Amino acid sequence: MTERELFYRYLGLPSFSPLALDIVKAEGLYLIDRDGKRYMDMVSGITVGNIGHRHPLVLDAIREQIDRYLHVNVYGEFIQSPQVHLARRLAGLLPAPLDSTYFVNSGSEAVEGALKLAKRFTHRTEIVAFEGAYHGSTHGSLSILGNETLKNAFRPLLPDIRFIEYNNIDQLELISSHTACIVIEMVQAEAGIIPAERSFIDHLKERCLKYGALIIVDDVQMGMGRSGKLFSFEHYDLIPDILVLAKALGAGMPLGAFIASRKMMDSLTNHPELGHITTFGGHPVSCAAALAGIEVLLSGSLIDSVKEKGKQIEKKLSGNSSVSAIRRVGLALGIDLAHPEKRDAFTRAALENGVVIDWYLFKPATFRIAPPLTITSEEIDLACEKVTDALESI
Repeated sequence: MTERELFYRYLGLPSFSPLALDIVKAEGLYLIDRDGKRYMDMVSGITVGNIGHRHPLVLDAIREQIDRYLHVNVYGEFIQSPQVHLARRLAGLLPAPLDSTYFVNSGSEAVEGALKLAKRFTHRTEIVAFEGAYHGSTHGSLSILGNETLKNAFRPLLPDIRFIEYNNIDQLELISSHTACIVIEMVQAEAGIIPAERSFIDHLKERCLKYGALIIVDDVQMGMGRSGKLFSFEHYDLIPDILVLAKALGAGMPLGAFIASRKMMDSLTNHPELGHITTFGGHPVSCAAALAGIEVLLSGSLIDSVKEKGKQIEKKLSGNSSVSAIRRVGLALGIDLAHPEKRDAFTRAALENGVVIDWYLFKPATFRIAPPLTITSEEIDLACEKVTDALESI
């Protein structure tokens, strides 16, 4: 059997119609398939590859770590150098009191840990989430996902979940003394790139402070430089009680984290002991890669260039008759098709032109452009030409 046949025969797949690109190599912006065709990855592996594929410094860090050890014991039992140095690095980059990191394997796991921590610390059970939010696919994260279509088949889910409308100040009145936490993305990505309004965040912060509700910021998609700041909440006058990271945090390796104060995190150590546990969380190879990835992000003016690169893409694709609207935050764009029924034809045309794009889960007529932050001005011009050709072909 060919690998394509094995793919369809033996892998559990989330849909009947995967892209099924047969990739044999990736480098920087490019993916290369078995026939040697090169594709520009304009979604960064869904915002994982913020510094591109196989960055040399990340590869060096991975090689150095695998020469020492891989997994040695469950997370939190042994002192492992990559974990402790990454935790210290994150604490130095974050405002007080975010100085204690719990490492896991993915964004969904990080959300699960954050929800447990909020309930344990506040001794409350109500969780407030937003319509249009995406936080993952495990039961807890699915419970706070703001789209009924994706979760109705899996009910019953967590109790005491209250949904409110994003950017609706009036609905913040529903936060009360019963609320353990409110979970928010500073930019709703899967809704098609919808940023939080500044006045909304100000009122949210005030309401949560009044009633002692914790603020959990899910920065899985928009973190690690994607917004034009290292963390998306830095665009606002807000410091979260708990921060959730994943995707680009691992620089291509699986890694997630939830971060809080030492005092808050210590509540997971008692009543019960081992309040949250994971075997592979904070895998030493993933942590080594993350440390190297952070240094790449902070070197030179990479993050400072994000805004201009995003503007360049927006300008290149604006005015096309096949595009009805463009929303952008940093180097993440949501581009609405004027003719939604041509979505699949556009996807095929883009792939034929050697460009990988994607669609937002809750906006099926909006395509995602979120290339590596390392993309050059010349590569942007080329990619936009290819996207424009695909749009015009339909």
